[in-house]
Amino acid sequence: MQGKKQHQERLFNSFQLSEYVPAENFYRQLKSVLDLQFMYKATRSYYGSEGQQSIDPTVFFKLILVGYLENLNSDRKIIAHAKMRLDIYRLRFR
Repeated sequence: MQGKKQHQERLFNSFQLSEYVPAENFYRQLKSVLDLQFMYKATRSYYGSEGQQSIDPTVFFKLILVGYLENLNSDRKIIAHAKMRLDIYRLRFR
């Protein structure tokens, strides 16, 4: 009798991105020592109170820092590069 696998999507997937980034990774170590909380107060005067919500200033700074460290010279290259690297993705959004 021929068998056929019935694919059933799991309702809940347990996935921790941090489990897949090694402890000795450069960006993980950088994240542990880089405190950018001061940026919210420093950049508050540059943001308006109306319109759409903008990108988080710390996320923007981290992306520019990745561009510098990875020698990427355009915003599109930075975003494309960051999408493909779990360690950079973790730096950006966590």
